[in-house]
Amino acid sequence: MVARIVKDSYPGHTLSRPADWRQPFIFCCPHSGRDYPRKLLGLSPLPLETLRRSEDAYVDQLIPQMAQDLVPVLGASFPRLFVDVNRSPRELDPLLFSGPLDDASESRSNRVVAGFGVIPKLAADGRQIYPSRLPSSEAKSRLKHCYRPYHKALGGLIEEARRRFPSVLVVDWHSMPSSAGSSGRLPDIVLGDLHGASCTEEQASLWEDAFRAEDFTVTRNAPYAGGYVAAHYGRPADRVGVLQIEINRSLYMDERRVARGRDFAAFAARIENVIDRVLMLNAPAAVAAE
Repeated sequence: MVARIVKDSYPGHTLSRPADWRQPFIFCCPHSGRDYPRKLLGLSPLPLETLRRSEDAYVDQLIPQMAQDLVPVLGASFPRLFVDVNRSPRELDPLLFSGPLDDASESRSNRVVAGFGVIPKLAADGRQIYPSRLPSSEAKSRLKHCYRPYHKALGGLIEEARRRFPSVLVVDWHSMPSSAGSSGRLPDIVLGDLHGASCTEEQASLWEDAFRAEDFTVTRNAPYAGGYVAAHYGRPADRVGVLQIEINRSLYMDERRVARGRDFAAFAARIENVIDRVLMLNAPAAVAAE
């Protein structure tokens, strides 16, 4: 499915739950939403194709049915440049809004200063999304109808998993550009664990080994160590880990056209092999915990 232009001013999220949740994982796709509200397109002079380059496009379609039968999968339907759920709700840019904001106490974070707060000011190519300031009521509405329901769903899944399993890992699926400016081409996969703070070494290594077994090049934490989800929910001492997975977009899509590549199905099969390997290796521990 490509992007949709929807009448709903504030699209929500999707949650796929298995009939029998047997593995201690929660899969999330926070940045692959492609339901674009008509009001957003009316506010921005940028064409839809330009706006879509901010997406982690089609990452949700890489999650195989096999995984959805075993673990819950949560995904944002709204695009990340409408609301970015991998940011703090306080990362609001006062210069983007007219009128007072309820709480913009993190308005000087590096992400806000760069133009990519919880409600981004810039598109992926650095252009202004909006030609003028938005009313502050718009920030409140987007947080109320998009941001908070997503995090309520995620928080609920985490608490349920803690009751079911000895520990849980939130796997936050993302994609990244194929290159990072002067740094050149990025690896196939970047795993972010906030330099060991958001999950255990055992959890991170399980996924790293599975990607390497499928002949992916893998690095950790550079240039993406993890965002708000990893920092807010990753508490290994409390049996909750978060691992951010960044996939190089050039492996499965046409970055310029924001279209699935000709080899999308073959690449999705490789991701399925990775997930299958992780779930199989983890199966004895999951069964023992029941």
